[in-house]
Amino acid sequence: MILNATELLRWYDTHRRSLPWRGSDKQRPSPYAVWLSEIMLQQTTVQAVIPYFERFLTDYPTVQALASAPLEDVLQRWAGLGYYARARNLHACAQKIAERGAFPQTVEELQTLPGIGAYTARAVAAIAFGVPVVPVDGNVERVTARLFAVEDPIPAARPQLHRYAATLNDDPIAQTRPSDFAQALFDLGSSICTPRSPTCLPCPWRTPCKAQAQGIAATLPQRAPKTARPTRYGVHFIVADHQGQFLLRQRPTKGLLGGMDEFPGTEWRSTSWSAEEAFHHAPALSNWTLYGEVTHIFSHFTLKVTVYGTPLPRNRNQVIDTEFGTFRLLKTAALPGIMTKCLKLYKTSAE
Repeated sequence: MILNATELLRWYDTHRRSLPWRGSDKQRPSPYAVWLSEIMLQQTTVQAVIPYFERFLTDYPTVQALASAPLEDVLQRWAGLGYYARARNLHACAQKIAERGAFPQTVEELQTLPGIGAYTARAVAAIAFGVPVVPVDGNVERVTARLFAVEDPIPAARPQLHRYAATLNDDPIAQTRPSDFAQALFDLGSSICTPRSPTCLPCPWRTPCKAQAQGIAATLPQRAPKTARPTRYGVHFIVADHQGQFLLRQRPTKGLLGGMDEFPGTEWRSTSWSAEEAFHHAPALSNWTLYGEVTHIFSHFTLKVTVYGTPLPRNRNQVIDTEFGTFRLLKTAALPGIMTKCLKLYKTSAE
């Protein structure tokens, strides 16, 4: 079926969301703003992203400024946003773009850059450069599943949904405003065609929607049952000196939380740690206090961390082996969410 793009665009012109990375009604947003926002929005909500986006634009107003910044500074500003491989790829991608002198403008060229996959390439191409393609995120998947009444569960249904989604802009009117059309699809899924209890009555595509006609819109898209998330266990040791510095070390650049800072401690494994085992991974200090346990949920496992802490006697910094890290002020650290939770437990319990 060919959907009436005029109806969707008319609705969008009235109800479009005001977001800091969007251009004005008469001007497309900058490629830098679109790309930066799309990377940040992966697996993250709009409200969580807005302050990070604004901070990045203040500190790095251009892609060249981001490219020339030290990676550790970028990671520090990213801390708390999660999925830290995005930050490393963001920095690497900025450097590639700076070398080129400008953003590439085609889907194919954009996909050659670090951290840019099929969806992000289409989003940047459509929104920033007016390429008539349909970027398919979770919102567009949901809209498509309902429009075409696709009852097969995700993820198996994704290839079919993406084929259908590619036809959403078949109306020639959609191709005269590809930037607005892509954003209109996002807003439709965000505000009307919501995951639960879609408000179908004001939807500009209510009439052609097959799921709405069949009374099954709220049940789509269906999802395959999730597998149980495994639990891992770790122990971390917080050491503060009399100057308010903390013992911190950097995680390996590859892998989970790569390049971020952490308090010294054990690896994260599938079985819990006894105190005797854990202290083999602690600096050789006395007077450790057990502060409790924090829980952090990653996409593919749940982590439970036991937290110990101790103040460092004056002038004892030099007796700690550098394998456990160095003493630094927290304002220079790039602490991921799990370490922030450990620190909060330590500070709250120590008061």
